[in-house]
Amino acid sequence: MNDLPDSDGPDSDGDVRTPERLDAALASLGTGSLVARLARDEDDILAAQALRYRVFYDEMKARPDAETARLRRDVDPFDGVCEHLLVCDTDRGQGADAIIATYRLLRGENARKYGRFYSAGEYDIAPLMAISGEVLELGRSCVDADYRGRPTMQLLWAAIAQFVFHHDISLMFGCASLHGVEPEKLALPLSYLHHFHLAPPEMRPVALPELYVGMDFLPADEINKKAALTALPPLLKGYLRLGGFVGDGAVVDHQFNTTDVCIVVKTDLVTGKYYRHYGRDRAVEGDHAGGDA
Repeated sequence: MNDLPDSDGPDSDGDVRTPERLDAALASLGTGSLVARLARDEDDILAAQALRYRVFYDEMKARPDAETARLRRDVDPFDGVCEHLLVCDTDRGQGADAIIATYRLLRGENARKYGRFYSAGEYDIAPLMAISGEVLELGRSCVDADYRGRPTMQLLWAAIAQFVFHHDISLMFGCASLHGVEPEKLALPLSYLHHFHLAPPEMRPVALPELYVGMDFLPADEINKKAALTALPPLLKGYLRLGGFVGDGAVVDHQFNTTDVCIVVKTDLVTGKYYRHYGRDRAVEGDHAGGDA
């Protein structure tokens, strides 16, 4: 796998956005034995793929094809054009065994070179492509079962924020999943997302016609918001806390045993708390992230 291109333009302070500066900013976010960094080589990516396999296939019962089962790694063609965010526990060493969380990041400039975004296989994302500025697709997020607590999620969000600031990202998006392939059993959380977090028309992706599943199972006045939020996976709730929206329609992914929604977050809608804790100036100065993600 080839190294990905890095931005080398100036940021708003006139400094050059070098890979080294981003590495230093990510390193400054560590807390305790947990550290965040980007994958550096093929061994890192192989380890991330192995973690994804354990979570998606062993734990969540996704359906591997013969080659995926043989490799025991979750692999697809996008891995070679994405950047891979890692969280490592240094108490477990420095190598592949230390990787306990991962997130796959696809910047617009790399997607254009490759020819498409992953989400385009499920959604019409043309409205997102019309928004000015650089975009970032988020995907393949997973955390080792022993680390699914607040510190890991805070560090993941802090690292994504630093990546966003470094590359001057205007908009983040991606497919987020609810477990299960029977949307009617997910009526409460899907209806809640549809009625209270639907993206404005000018930035609303729509599920492809052949995959489209309506999300408005329940009328708005019958939704218990507290119960609906409780039913949402932590990752989806994290997106909503950042001011995120969802697209129109869900998509059932039988391979991964999930029902997907398309999440959209404009970075200028991100809450003041997010900037205060995870903004460029603090991270570059070496402060640790704190507070809610």
